[in-house]
Amino acid sequence: MRRVPALLVALALASVSRPPVTAEPPQGLLVAAAADLRYAFEELAGLWRGRTAVPVTFSFGSSGQLAQQVEHGAPYDVFFSANEAFVQRLADQGHILPDTVQLYAIGRIVLWVRRARGLDVGRGMALLLDPRVRYVAVANPEHAPYGEAARQALVRSGLYDRVRPKLVYGENVSLTLQLVQSGNADVGVVALSLALAPPVRREGRHWLVPASTHDPIRQAAGLVARSARQPQARAFLAFVNGPEGRPVMRRYGFLLPGEGP
Repeated sequence: MRRVPALLVALALASVSRPPVTAEPPQGLLVAAAADLRYAFEELAGLWRGRTAVPVTFSFGSSGQLAQQVEHGAPYDVFFSANEAFVQRLADQGHILPDTVQLYAIGRIVLWVRRARGLDVGRGMALLLDPRVRYVAVANPEHAPYGEAARQALVRSGLYDRVRPKLVYGENVSLTLQLVQSGNADVGVVALSLALAPPVRREGRHWLVPASTHDPIRQAAGLVARSARQPQARAFLAFVNGPEGRPVMRRYGFLLPGEGP
């Protein structure tokens, strides 16, 4: 694997590799959330504050790393993963309450380029073979579900061997987007939910990768068994999957339970 610049790696690891350090448990909810949820959940947090006195703090990162943190005792109350299997495994191990495990979204991947770069993203996957494209950013498939979906799309499109020398890896899909935004990569394979966020949409253009080229990105959540705030955590999970949360999730490009494959 070609690695991203050392400073970016250090920042990434500092932000997602370790559980938050606090002198005492936070008074509000602490939610571990996959990086593709950043913009959607920041909007949802505003709605949540408008209907409850319970504050919520998010820790965004790759689903695999967050799952490891839950397993090792991080003080989260709810875990929103981009990979259903991570939540189910934690439930099987007793770290997540089994009766709370639920699908909340199905994600999609896109190719994303900066407008200033002048690349025609409408060419689709063929753009990755353009000689002007020197680096293609994807999330690390070892622990980021969106990275695994990107790898599958490259393989099933017959492009993996030709594009592999160009690949650079972000620790999660949000940091992968930042590699393209910063100019350290020419094209990124990122979450549709990030590409649709207003600041990102103004800055770049995207092309939706066909769903047939990768397994469905089934995203699931559950309550952490050791949480001392289970009533509030259950309320937040219901809020995200309820009539107030679902329109926000839909606006960020997610397919929702009962509406997608």
